[in-house]
Amino acid sequence: MTTREHKSYKSLIISMLDKLPHINQWRRDFLIETFILFLSIRGRINFLQLGRYGKYKEQRYRQQFEKSFDFLTFNKELTSSQGSGKYVIAFDPSFINKSGKKTPGLSWYWSGCANQAKWGLEIGGLAAIDIDNHTAFHLEAVQTLNTDDQTLTDWYAGVISDRKETLMGISKYLVADAWFSKKPFTDQIVALEMHLISRLRDDADLKYLYKGPHTGKKGRPRKYDGKIISDDIDKEYFRFIFSNEEETVYAAEVYSKALKRNIMLVHVTYPKANGKDARKLYFSTDVSMDPSEVLLYYHSRFQIEFLYRDGKQHTGLNDSQARRENKLHFQFNASLTSINIAKAIHWLSIPKEERGAFSMSDIKTMNHNTLLLKRFIDVFGIRPYSTKNQNYVKELILYGTMAA
Repeated sequence: MTTREHKSYKSLIISMLDKLPHINQWRRDFLIETFILFLSIRGRINFLQLGRYGKYKEQRYRQQFEKSFDFLTFNKELTSSQGSGKYVIAFDPSFINKSGKKTPGLSWYWSGCANQAKWGLEIGGLAAIDIDNHTAFHLEAVQTLNTDDQTLTDWYAGVISDRKETLMGISKYLVADAWFSKKPFTDQIVALEMHLISRLRDDADLKYLYKGPHTGKKGRPRKYDGKIISDDIDKEYFRFIFSNEEETVYAAEVYSKALKRNIMLVHVTYPKANGKDARKLYFSTDVSMDPSEVLLYYHSRFQIEFLYRDGKQHTGLNDSQARRENKLHFQFNASLTSINIAKAIHWLSIPKEERGAFSMSDIKTMNHNTLLLKRFIDVFGIRPYSTKNQNYVKELILYGTMAA
């Protein structure tokens, strides 16, 4: 982890804002200030805290959060400039704590942490998974506001459809967890000329494709050649991919009864100490896709969970005081976008072979120390850049960090 002054954040943010149209100087200054505060304030991050630590009054933050900002384009440009170039799009909903009854979108949503449905809000998060750097860049978080005349599946598919052009500029592959491996969602993603990578149920109804000779008799030619038993696959039909101590992988093009289409199926066996092997079924709607990449892309999907973890623990994803849709949208996306900025400055700037773990905790500690130190310098008239004081300033910025 490297130390950086706030001017490094400013340079990166300005370079991204320059690529967006219609951002005036007032709005530009506000965005720079806000992103840095999200990376510097310890504890809850809400309008009251922003007013305490920032250079603007609390009311100004409330007013500016109401105005729209194109987070998707901002983060796409940041991803393109900082990432490796090899990406897959990840989509994953996340539960957001929110009490009360008046906030739009309040309902019962599934919380993976609690393993039960809870009362609050939900966001559908889009991220670009950088395969080579093994990390995730946040793109946009959209609050779930599905209505009675629309299923949750259609709402999620609509979020992706509305952003198709931008997402296709990053990758044509969308990876989502096993909940999304259902026909209505898959059909809508394929209709967008994208491909879905996900996981099937362990007991999914799958069939071998018939590859034998045609009889020449009347009627429709034979299409299938029996049901696939996941515990006992036909290894003459399936292609061996690789095997090691942790997993054995086979793959084949098969027919999925639930999805009503042919898929590239990746069958993985995980040996267990008790002798009862576990088997998982991963798939891609692109039947020509390399099975190793199907497995790699799906496993890389979990990087989006680290974005939510860091957002909730360190950058105020759960802390919004707002009850209006625009303000909530700004809070959610400013929280997750600030992680992108921190990652680019402190982690991706280090050569790959020298990188340690990415720690938002240490970054928040360093930035909070910098925020307090700047205040002390301003009040006491200290010269921080003198030869005598430079080492002391660096020591104080790193005070309390663990990995630095």
